[in-house]
Amino acid sequence: MTEVNRNQIFELVRDALVELFEVDADDIKPEAQLYQELDLDSIDAVDLVVYLQNQTGKKIKPEEFKSVRTVDDIVDAVVNLLKAE
Repeated sequence: MTEVNRNQIFELVRDALVELFEVDADDIKPEAQLYQELDLDSIDAVDLVVYLQNQTGKKIKPEEFKSVRTVDDIVDAVVNLLKAE
């Protein structure tokens, strides 16, 4: 994936949340709070990072994900990661 496309990355994150944590796809909106609304915990966040690393082929540093609170924050983090190559 050479061109960074926010919609594609949102879909990747949405698919990961549905597949890994059985989150209802209708609940996954850019502004959705990961911990409050989607019921993720810190272990889930680690699993999500591992999944996204596998999908993007990029190493994600845990500190890059410490500040994420919403689905859109994850999308931003992945976009920045892919742009950094």
